[in-house]
Amino acid sequence: MILASNSASRRAMLEAAGLSFARQPADVDERALEAALAGAPAATVALELARAKALAVSATQPGELVLGSDSLVVCGGRRFDKPGSREQAAEHLRAFSGKVMHLHSAAALARDGVVLWSAPDLAALHVIAMSPEFIAAYLDAEWPEVAGCVGVFRIEARGVTLFERIEGDYFTILGMPLMKVLGALRDLGELAR
Repeated sequence: MILASNSASRRAMLEAAGLSFARQPADVDERALEAALAGAPAATVALELARAKALAVSATQPGELVLGSDSLVVCGGRRFDKPGSREQAAEHLRAFSGKVMHLHSAAALARDGVVLWSAPDLAALHVIAMSPEFIAAYLDAEWPEVAGCVGVFRIEARGVTLFERIEGDYFTILGMPLMKVLGALRDLGELAR
């Protein structure tokens, strides 16, 4: 299998599950695809991005099973991407403060330019009310590691301190609906039961 991503958390999930895989990041213009899907529900956008990534790598790797995945955050009716700077990360955290962050994650499996399976998942993360001092101290500890994280957090690190309650699958929050992926791999005969 090929993981169409450079994500450290997705790689760690697959390694922990004992799966053998190679990595090849997908060459997909995510912003263009998002623009084409303007007005679509966030779950649809995450799913189409995951599918596009799997298909892009699949086109260059005949016969190989390719796993694509994507995550995005919606809070207060606004969609958030990964922060481009520490200042933008602080702005995102101020926007999340005291609200519910909806994390949409999706995965897709493709082979030879055909999507064989895809599925979205959703987690709701209830963010604490954060003072400017808390945000600054958090970013002092977590920046730049959270620069590549939609939602500006790593749940497996200090990001857990941002939340008072979490509803949803742990792996989805890490960045991929792993349980669904494992089920699909079993259904496709790629993983033993």
